Amino acid sequence: MDGFILDKQLANDTVFICALPRCDVLLMDDARFPWTILMPRLPGLVELHDLEPGDLAAVMREATLVGRTLKSLTGATKINTGMLGNIVRQLHIHVVARKESDPAWPGPVWGSGQRVPYVPRFRDGMRMKIAEALGGVE
Repeated sequence: MDGFILDKQLANDTVFICALPRCDVLLMDDARFPWTILMPRLPGLVELHDLEPGDLAAVMREATLVGRTLKSLTGATKINTGMLGNIVRQLHIHVVARKESDPAWPGPVWGSGQRVPYVPRFRDGMRMKIAEALGGVE
């Protein structure tokens, strides 16, 4: 959309998966967790309440779709969905598939240990698997 620019920190930490009607879906480059970021493609958003009601409903539907998809693909015990914005102020939604066996369980993934970047072929495989399951446009 006009005027939308992805925050530099998110651009450095993620890889594009696909575009849904309101959000881009990004993969966090941390192989320890199946972790996606939804980016509403609207400029100037900081808080969830900055969205107009119709956009808010659409973004929440997409977050629900991504959560269901990750749970199905990964066999996750729990899907963590959150919006912190303490480091990156631009509105973005974390959707993370969690299992009791993951290295941060039961704590949050944020700030847990050192990031482990994906090996490119595994990253690309995860991207394709999620994109296909979402029916998104690459």
